[in-house]
Amino acid sequence: MTKYGLALHTSSPALGLAICNNAADVRCQTWDLGRETSNYLHPYLRDFLIPQTWQDLGWLAVANGPGGFTGARLGVVTVRTLAQQLDLPVFTISSLAAIAWHTPLDGSIAISMPAQRGEVFGAIYQISLDRQEFTTILPDTVFSSADWDAQLSQLQPSHHHTVPQSANLANTVAGVLALARMEYDRGERPHWSMAVPFYGQHPVINQSIAK
Repeated sequence: MTKYGLALHTSSPALGLAICNNAADVRCQTWDLGRETSNYLHPYLRDFLIPQTWQDLGWLAVANGPGGFTGARLGVVTVRTLAQQLDLPVFTISSLAAIAWHTPLDGSIAISMPAQRGEVFGAIYQISLDRQEFTTILPDTVFSSADWDAQLSQLQPSHHHTVPQSANLANTVAGVLALARMEYDRGERPHWSMAVPFYGQHPVINQSIAK
C-alpha cells in the first residue's frame, strides 16, 4: 500500500495543507486565519486528513521559513510532534524554494523577500521545465540589499522574483509537498529532530528548538 505524504505551510498569516500518495493524486487547501492559525490548526488538520487516517501517512513536510517568526515555529513544532508520535520522517522545505517551484518558469530563478532592518531573504534555484530536477544554487541567506544585488550581478539568474511582505505563502503548500516528495523518492528519510525553523537573524533560536 502506497503511503501518503502530508505537508503544512504556516509561515505567513494563513494555513496551507496538502496531501498526496503520488504525483497525480494531490489534494490541497488554504485558509486565511491570521492570528487564529494556532487556535484552529489542529481541528483543520484533523478534518482535512479525512478520508485518510494518521496510519496512512508515510512522511511529513513543512515550510520552515523564511516568513513569520511565530508561524514558522508553529508549523515546525506541529510536524515534529506528529512525527514523534507516528515515527515518521520530516522534510523541511524552504518557503523560497516552494515559491520558486510555483513560478511558471525554468532555468535559474532568484527569489527574494523582505527581512528585518531593511535586509533581504534571498536564494537561487535551478529548475527544469518538466519539474523533474530542482537544484539549490544559493541557499536561503539573509543579505543586505547591496550584498543581494552583488549576488544577482555575479550569478546572473535567468529570472528574479521579489515576493511582497504581504504575500500569502500558504498558497505554495503544494510546492512544499512536491519538493519533499522528490527527496522521499530519492530515499531520504530525515529524522524529525532535524526539522528546525529558518529565522535568518536568530541562529541561537534555530538551535534551541532541536534540543
